[in-house]
This record gives sequence, C-alpha cells and structure tokens, in this order.
Amino acid sequence: MEALLDRRLVIALAVAGGVLAVLASFLQVRGIVGAKGARNLNYAAYAFMGASMLLFALAGLWGVPA
Repeated sequence: MEALLDRRLVIALAVAGGVLAVLASFLQVRGIVGAKGARNLNYAAYAFMGASMLLFALAGLWGVPA
C-alpha cells in the first residue's frame, strides 16, 4: 500500500493528467481528433488527476513520510 502512496507516483499521475489535458486541446485544434476524441482524452486526464489527488489525500491522512 505504501508503494501507491509514494510521492513520485502521485506526481507522475498529476503530470500525466496535465499532459493528456493539453494534448486533447492541441489535437482538437489541429483537427487530428474530433470533439468526442478530445472529450475522451479529457476524461482520461481527469481520471489521472483525480487518482493523484486521492492518493495525495490518503498519504496525508495516513501520515506516510514524503
């Protein structure tokens, strides 16, 4: 369980979510993906960022060292 609350994993999930969100907008503006494709990429981005926030909160509640 402590491996899931590792600081590097939390940061990596947040960064991956941010990259996916930017990528969704970039690809839609360039016309590579349509609105539905960009929306799906944004949903994936929110899932990554949400997982990061959840793990961050759990690490704080359980007192896992940084």
